[in-house]
Amino acid sequence: MRVALCSVVFVVCSLTSQAAELVFVADFDKDHQPLTILAGCQPDQSQPKAGPSALLCQNGSSALVSRQPVAEAGLMEFWVKPETAFTSYKINVLSSPSVSVGAQWQQIGLIEMNPGQEGYTAHRLSIDDPGRKYIRLDIETQHGTVLLDQLSIQRILLDTALQKNEQRIISGILDKLQTNQNYELKKEALLGLGKNYAAQLETQRQYLEYANGIYSGITFVLAGSERNKMSNPMAYSSFRTILADAKRVSSPLQQARLNSMVKPFSDLGTATLTVVSGGLYAAFAEPFKSFLATAFDRSNYDNADLSRKDRKFAEENGLKVYEKAEQFLTELEKELLQVQQLESDLQAMQRLVDSFRKDLDKHLRDYVQHAGLARTQENYSRVMSKEEPVRANIADEVSSSVSNRAVALLNSNDSTELIQYMLKTSAQLEGMQEFKERFNQITSAAITFYDKFESSVASEKNPFTDAKDKAAWEAHAQKARTYIRQSKEAFSRAYM
Repeated sequence: MRVALCSVVFVVCSLTSQAAELVFVADFDKDHQPLTILAGCQPDQSQPKAGPSALLCQNGSSALVSRQPVAEAGLMEFWVKPETAFTSYKINVLSSPSVSVGAQWQQIGLIEMNPGQEGYTAHRLSIDDPGRKYIRLDIETQHGTVLLDQLSIQRILLDTALQKNEQRIISGILDKLQTNQNYELKKEALLGLGKNYAAQLETQRQYLEYANGIYSGITFVLAGSERNKMSNPMAYSSFRTILADAKRVSSPLQQARLNSMVKPFSDLGTATLTVVSGGLYAAFAEPFKSFLATAFDRSNYDNADLSRKDRKFAEENGLKVYEKAEQFLTELEKELLQVQQLESDLQAMQRLVDSFRKDLDKHLRDYVQHAGLARTQENYSRVMSKEEPVRANIADEVSSSVSNRAVALLNSNDSTELIQYMLKTSAQLEGMQEFKERFNQITSAAITFYDKFESSVASEKNPFTDAKDKAAWEAHAQKARTYIRQSKEAFSRAYM
């Protein structure tokens, strides 16, 4: 997935614990929706994300627009489900103060999803406009339709709105330098630049800290819950009974071989996705069925040193044991596919987080260096310090350094160099918008992961037919549901 941003303002964003307030909701469950369908979409009740219906958008082009302008729009979130794994889509989000003919629409963001996804995926992007604007979605799909559901927009956070108001100082500085000859007005504007520049240090620190915590929390859910045990064959009575039956008719050498085959599954306490993987299953399943066929073959048990009772058992139950094993392994494979998909999604999320942390770390070091401070580990540690007085101290240094540099250039009457410095400073500030949207991608991936995890442990996803196996799966699933609910709630409090 790729999200492109087209914002031209200098955004200083901040993650806080402020409660989100929705200013726009479209769940497509009511007759009177806040969205007008311009083309290509219609309500559909086949597979809603929540509630009785979603919005089905045709293969090709579709478009929606809000009936009324949305005031104080902050973070937009919605869920999309492609028709098949071959379906791709693009969603262009735009805003305008008017919907009249000839109205100018400004692009807020572009979401692109390549083929390969199934099920609902969450998407989030920042509008962060304190004004009143109409919101439009232009949807392009290939090789299938898409379902759109649970579209909402949060109210812009107070600190974000205040920061955007302060940024008018920056956006107007170049105009003042070129058109206003009043020295004091120019100086005042440049002093405000340093303050605004320093304020973004805290935002960058917060994003780095949240990125560090986001992956460890998700990993704990998958590694620490019961979810991994649910794909381990040793967790189920059917498999243990099959093993006991096979050992009953096997020679000591065959028993040793069988023990070696099941050894990777034998310790439920340490079973992980790395152990119970698709590769391990493929390497185990067919050889195990071949072993059973050989063990219950007449030529084997006739020549084995078995009691008459065990020979009779082999003769009467060989086919039943083999068929039971084949059915169990088929059911287990369904469970394993669920876990593999979760693992794949988790690894993709880890790559997003790792890349985000690496790039933001570099951006922060460049940011401090542009402010005139040395690019040292000491200064980096001061920005990332847990102690607020330490962070406040370096923020003051950054603010003074940026302002003093700009004022010095103003006093030198070298307008060319001053404008170049202002452009470089503006580029540093503008660069943070990219990281804000990349963090939205990370949180989108996280809530999609939680949704898939919850779905995978729903009672109706129990793949087993044997009553004891079903009960064992459900016992693990109940614990997994508790873990995922607690983790999801903690995630929402921290990052949503």
